[in-house]
Amino acid sequence: MAILEVNNLEKHFGATRVLEDISFDLEQGKALAIIGSSGSGKTTLLRCLNFLETPDQGTISVGGNIIFDAANHRSQTDAEIRKKRLHFGMVFQSFNLFPQYTALKNVTLAKELLARERPDFKSNKKAILEEIQQEGLELLTKMGLEQRASHYPNQLSGGQQQRVAIARALALKPDILCFDEPTSALDPELTGEVLRVIRGLVEQKTTMIIVTHEMAFARDVADEVMFMDKGVIVERGPARSVIENPQEERTQQFLAGY
Repeated sequence: MAILEVNNLEKHFGATRVLEDISFDLEQGKALAIIGSSGSGKTTLLRCLNFLETPDQGTISVGGNIIFDAANHRSQTDAEIRKKRLHFGMVFQSFNLFPQYTALKNVTLAKELLARERPDFKSNKKAILEEIQQEGLELLTKMGLEQRASHYPNQLSGGQQQRVAIARALALKPDILCFDEPTSALDPELTGEVLRVIRGLVEQKTTMIIVTHEMAFARDVADEVMFMDKGVIVERGPARSVIENPQEERTQQFLAGY
């Protein structure tokens, strides 16, 4: 079953079409790697899925329900957008951690803020916050950071900070986890530790979309690869097939540089 369906998505910045007629779906428990050169529209696509950008055309469905329709402005209010973002966990190129908070607080903060909107929060505040703290610690343990929970971002390596960012994205239990070049800000020796975490999530059948320039990683870990160029989907298929035997000339030219 497709957990995500994107149909005819377009995004324009002035006269420039950054995304043009983007349509694809993603099965639950599968990992899709998106590759392409700078300016191909990869990051804009993720930002549209996470509603950091508003598409100009098209629909986005999660679990069979249309959560965004560009023709329906009622689906684009601030309150609705906040709800829709909960479907997507986002891990950015830069770690975007709050420097004044510990690793654990960075992981639990969003969930704590949402919990305050629960009708039973005042009467069960202590138990609710303790549960959120425990879940945060479990996520940090999953990332191999159980000994770093009380550390601040400036006390962590880049790889550790990115693993905190992954834990933070997982904390709200999104339907789809999105990565935007998660290793591009890391030194080569730290890239491996983050890729190992992502590989582990793939093995656990976490549904995810990974924008990446790590071709070997995309080939060996993703279920499918989608190549984008100039705002359109040029080729999509099984990861190893696309990386090792691309059918489209533009895909061949791009991969020749790796």
